[in-house]
Formats: sequence, structure tokens, C-alpha cells
Amino acid sequence: MSRAVGQSGSAQEWRRSLQPGTVLRRTYCPTARLIRYSYAQRLLPVTAGQRETRLVEPMDETTAAPGTRALLRDLAVRPSKGKGQNFLSDPAIVARIAAAAGLAPGDTVVEVGPGLGVLTKELVARVAPTGRVIAVELDRRLTAYLRAEIGQLPGLTIVEANVLRCPPETLLADLPTDTPYTVVANLPYSITSAVLRHFLDSPRRPARLVVMVQREVAERIVAQPPAMSLLAVALQFYGVPTIVMRLAPGAFIPRPKVESAVLRVDVLPTPPLPEADHAPFFALVAAGFGQRRKTVRNSLTAGLGLPKEAIGDMLAAAGIAPERRAETLTVADWLALYARLHADGAS
Repeated sequence: MSRAVGQSGSAQEWRRSLQPGTVLRRTYCPTARLIRYSYAQRLLPVTAGQRETRLVEPMDETTAAPGTRALLRDLAVRPSKGKGQNFLSDPAIVARIAAAAGLAPGDTVVEVGPGLGVLTKELVARVAPTGRVIAVELDRRLTAYLRAEIGQLPGLTIVEANVLRCPPETLLADLPTDTPYTVVANLPYSITSAVLRHFLDSPRRPARLVVMVQREVAERIVAQPPAMSLLAVALQFYGVPTIVMRLAPGAFIPRPKVESAVLRVDVLPTPPLPEADHAPFFALVAAGFGQRRKTVRNSLTAGLGLPKEAIGDMLAAAGIAPERRAETLTVADWLALYARLHADGAS
């Protein structure tokens, strides 16, 4: 948003009306004899109970990334809603996302959806000179552009593929199996959960994920009781999620209809259960959330096909009141319940 102020006018009253934390950019247009002010960043208050994060808007939607729209036209790329193609357009925001990944020279990064390579170049610079960035792009035209424009950057590998069909161990096949890596992604909202689980369910899971997701999804992932969900349990089972910042729609080309958020997940060095127990554990959790308007005892009775009395006994042994709902259970509660189910020999 911007405002032009003529020589005879004053911007003082308008500037005083802005929210605290607003940063302005001031430019002078000599031909029109105008001073133009535009938002550089706006910090908005968050609702009670949410973690304090920033809603960041671009410097100026028309100038934040000059040539982005023209470049997309030259490449004959019409951003696809089906592919969730919303391109970041502000270098300052890109730098903050890269900073959130906590990268150092020599690190390894898997980037999902590099698009026009704006974030890719920042990642390569941060892990140089000995690090690796493996950028996985589905769109053939964008892949060709990336290879022509930045394919020569040291340590950069560009892969044309659907990331959901590429196991992490395949992407990292030429690296030692104990090499830690970070996933950085601007994810299509429709496949957010699938991509997160794709990496976290793999035996070669990352040390950290920094991903752009829909704000509502990020808030569901970091939720605590009584607002837990199957997705929250799944992510918090593997790591500690935090919201780094929120982004206004104007940070992207084209503008999405919803706000976005940068989510960081610091993955636990060792999951709380052995690999062989992951599938049955999540089957238990899915059964618990299967009938969300019912108590956890009734949901598990229906989902597991066990007698209500047996479910009640397991809940009592795990220290969980049978009238509670699945949304009120923590990951620790589910682990305790799974331990009782396993101890009783039920499956």
C-alpha cells in the first residue's frame, strides 16, 4: 500500500495513524513533485493464545521483484492453481526464510519447488563453498530455466521430478547415509501434509524442515490441547514445530486468497518409538480421531473393534479419563495409550 503526498501537504498525520512497528519507504518523484510513502513491513497483533509472529508484507507489490511477471510470460508459465504455483517476490522475505533454516557452509539442503530460483540462490550462497542444494522441481519449463540460469552454481543439483515419488534416500543417494540435511520448501497447499509425512516417515528423515504453508495449517500443526488434530500429533511425534512468521498474500505472484506462514520443524534425533511401531501407533491415533464428536473411548471402540470395557481399562491404565475427546490428548498421552495397547497384546 502507498500514499502520495504533494509539496503543499503533509504526511505527518497519516504516518501517526499507522500501527506501531510499521516501516516506511520514502521516495521522491521529481516530475510529479510528489513524495511517495509505501509500507516496507507491517507488524500486526496476533489473537490471544497464538504465538507471537509477524505478518510481513512486501516492500511494494509492483516493485518488490521487478520483471517476475514478465519472466513468467517469457517462459510461457501461467501459474497453476493445481500445482499451487505462487512465486515469492520479495528478496527480503526470501532472506528471512533462508535464515530460519539455520544453514552454515557445508550443509546439505533439499529444496522442494524452487520455482524461479530466488530462494535457491540464497540457499546456495549460505551453504557455499562446500555445501549441497538439491532442488526438486515438477514443472518442466521452470526446470529448463533453472538449469540455464543457475545450473552452473557450485553445489547445486536440479532434479525434475515429483518429490512425492522420490524417496529422500534416492535424492541423497550420492551422500553418506549419516549426512544430516534440511528441507526448505514453498509447498503447494494441497500437498502440504503429504510432503511433510513423505520426509518425516522416511528412515532418512531430515534434521529440520522450513516450509511455507497455509497459515491455518501451520496453526493446526503447532496447536496444543484442546485443539489437537491428527496432523498436529503426526508432526509433534517427530519434532518441535514453530511458526517463524506469517506472510500476507501480497508477498506472492499471483496473490493467494489466504495468508501463509513459514513453519520450522526441528526434528528429534530419535523418534519416541522404534520404526516398526510407527504405523500401528498412527493407526491408533487415526482411530481416536475417527469420530471427533465422540469421546475417545467410543472412537477407539469403533475404530479398533475392541470391547468398550477393554478400551476403558487401557485408558484408565494410561491415566486418561474415558470421557475426554481426542483433541485434548497430547502426544505423550497417545504414547502412553499405545504402550498399554501393546502391553495387552491387542492389535
